[in-house]
Amino acid sequence: MNTIILLLSFIITIGCQKEILPIDYGKDQCSHCKMTIVDKKYGAEIVTAKGKAYKFDATECLIGYLTQNNLAESDLDKVLVTDLSQPEKLIDATTAVFLISPKLRSPMGENISSFSDKKTAEKFREDFGGDIYDWQSLKQFLINR
Repeated sequence: MNTIILLLSFIITIGCQKEILPIDYGKDQCSHCKMTIVDKKYGAEIVTAKGKAYKFDATECLIGYLTQNNLAESDLDKVLVTDLSQPEKLIDATTAVFLISPKLRSPMGENISSFSDKKTAEKFREDFGGDIYDWQSLKQFLINR
């Protein structure tokens, strides 16, 4: 009997885990603008508290989706963006460092690039110019425009 209860608990736990789904570049569609996600340097993803994953072709689409759907941080389990210096690598958006530079063109034209650390972001800023933001200041900047 204890074995059955333990097995059922394990199955329920596995079934309820909130999973990051890899972006299938060239096939997946952006949940916000509906364009096909093709650029491996700019994809993004959210996983809701209920476990549903939504994929985006750029950080600006992710933020636009959050804003239009009135999703709060508490509604989300994961908010992920791609590290420009490591294409296809999704990183935590809430701890990422962002660079807006017209010389680094993102798919939707806001020219937002994401980095896992400030040192790398500052190196890219030296090379390409632009302004550095954290997650909260980037959201405010885009919302207030």
